[in-house]
Amino acid sequence: MSDVPVYVIANFEIEDAETYRKYEKGFFAILHSHEGKFITYDDDTITLEGPSAPPGRVVIFQFPSAEKAQAWYNDSDYQTLSEFRRAGTNLRFITMVHGLPPRN
Repeated sequence: MSDVPVYVIANFEIEDAETYRKYEKGFFAILHSHEGKFITYDDDTITLEGPSAPPGRVVIFQFPSAEKAQAWYNDSDYQTLSEFRRAGTNLRFITMVHGLPPRN
C-alpha cells in the first residue's frame, strides 16, 4: 500500500502558546522535507453527530504514503522539535488514516 496517500490528524489543546509557537516555526520545513502537505487546522470544530466535538485544535496534513508519514514522525529533527508541542499542549491523539487506493 505504498502508493496510497495517508492523512495525519492531530487533536490537542494549546496550553502554552509561546512554547507551541516554537514548534510551529519549525514544523513546516520538516513536514515538507518528507513530502507532507498541510491541509488545514480548526480551533472550533462542529460535530454533526455524536456526543461532542473534540476539544481544542484539530490539524490535518497529508503524505504520499504511510512510509513517508512514518519517516516524518520518526525523524530525529521532528522528535526534537516535538518536545515544544509536548510541553505546550495537551495532546489527545495523532492518528494516521489511509486514503483510498487508486481505482482502475
